[in-house]
Amino acid sequence: MARYKHIDTSPRFLAVDLQRQLLPGTFEHALNHLIDHELDLSGFDARFNNDATGAAAYPPAMLLKVVLFAYSQGIVSSRGIEAVCRDHVTFIALSGDTQPHFTTIAAFVSSLADDITRVFTQVLYLCDRQGLIGREMFAIDGVKLPSNASKQKSGTRADFEHQATKLESAARVMLERHREADQKPIEADLKAKEVLRITRLQTDATQLRQWLAAHPEDRKGSKGTIRKSNRTDNESAKMATSKGVIQGYTGVAAVDAKHQIIVDAQAHGTGSEQELLVPAVKAIQGALSDAQALITPTSLITADAGYHSEANLKQLAELEVDALIADNGMRQRDPRFKDQDKHKQAPDPLHDKSVNKKSKQQAAVYRPDDFNYDPESQTCVCPAGTLREVATSKTLYGNGSHCVINGYVAVKFQGAQQDCMPCAQRDKCLRTPAKTKTRQVSFFQGKADGTESFTDRMKARIDSPEGQAKYGRRFATVEPVFGNIRHNKQLNRFTLRGQKKVDAQWKLYCLVHNIEKLAHTIFREPWLAESRSPLVGHHGYAQ
Repeated sequence: MARYKHIDTSPRFLAVDLQRQLLPGTFEHALNHLIDHELDLSGFDARFNNDATGAAAYPPAMLLKVVLFAYSQGIVSSRGIEAVCRDHVTFIALSGDTQPHFTTIAAFVSSLADDITRVFTQVLYLCDRQGLIGREMFAIDGVKLPSNASKQKSGTRADFEHQATKLESAARVMLERHREADQKPIEADLKAKEVLRITRLQTDATQLRQWLAAHPEDRKGSKGTIRKSNRTDNESAKMATSKGVIQGYTGVAAVDAKHQIIVDAQAHGTGSEQELLVPAVKAIQGALSDAQALITPTSLITADAGYHSEANLKQLAELEVDALIADNGMRQRDPRFKDQDKHKQAPDPLHDKSVNKKSKQQAAVYRPDDFNYDPESQTCVCPAGTLREVATSKTLYGNGSHCVINGYVAVKFQGAQQDCMPCAQRDKCLRTPAKTKTRQVSFFQGKADGTESFTDRMKARIDSPEGQAKYGRRFATVEPVFGNIRHNKQLNRFTLRGQKKVDAQWKLYCLVHNIEKLAHTIFREPWLAESRSPLVGHHGYAQ
């Protein structure tokens, strides 16, 4: 029988050079080099006061390396990071075999709110020095993620008042019933369970009353409306997603089109994307110094229909920012998307209750675009007339040439009874063919006062061939970034509570993405990674 050498895959003692475990050309090698030689982390020194007395602290540079590399591997839990710092050779090399406790890691991540922004800006500056930021187009988008908050504990103050009253009432009824049962023999375990239930009801009611006392007012929305509060994380929000309603935050990212560098990252506790557009644009304007401004006169800002509103377009015009913001009807007007419905998955009639017979019937009715309207001759032919050889037999007559409907000038047409009543297309033309005799149709020709809104201007611009070509780059710019963060880095939820802490965690993930871009661009060759730093200068400043 052949004999083989014994291969021990779990040796306990190895004499290795930890620095050589960070292979040149890898993300961890670039991360280690950037933090040690290119970033200025002196701002972290202010959090320590152990110059003369007290125990020595873990270096923030080491903790930042460990956390960023853990996030790049999809490890978010502080206990999980502690475990890999003890067992994984790459983490041992980054941490110098110091094995920080999970409480140290958790406290470090939770306290990064003020410091991580400066680190993000320095990495962004390095990306700019290497020519990775094109400044031609920035795409803004967001992703809604659940947070460490209970969806069931959301509501307004009135909801919580009602819940507290019900709990107190139920506790009183059960307590009275318990006192009456004291006069009768009862099993000991049933009596203990009833006492426990009463205690729980009273405790929950007390917690609700304490929360109401600590929060005397409801949260206000962007338009003064009441926004639901949450008793576990009052800065989070309930928001609708394609996977259902979640309790969480919206992570917003502004991405440059040249190399998909994230130039700004913010997390907000709101599901309304409209109120997040202008803050993101202003953050891009102030991301770097005035001498290295990101937005130039030729820069273009793009965003999808979720960020569209007349107020946002007006503010962007006042800021003199060139932008292409889609509206809800953009795809319906674009002929490239005329067949988009056939690619959609058919709804399940057993589970999807939103699709009913009425909506299907309304969707099948002829729209004004189906009518043949000639503005020069002021004639209109219905779809049934265009199918015949003699189209004039189905010509509608005009019953209003300068009508004003909702502030817009319109030309109205109506079919004749002799044509509409016997028509075989009544079911496709009228919503209620049994009640309505003839079809009326209107064609809008602009605003009555002659003024053009910001929305009208944006529609005309985004529908132009040039606008379609520019806006078409938005999807390929920002969506791969979210795919990298959510799928590759496995960011499925925020693990912290509070807007500042969640914002810091979102910036950490975006920081991992930007460092990856630097690693792939600058440190892609092993011989280059082993040589002197290819970056210009140190600590973000040119020499």
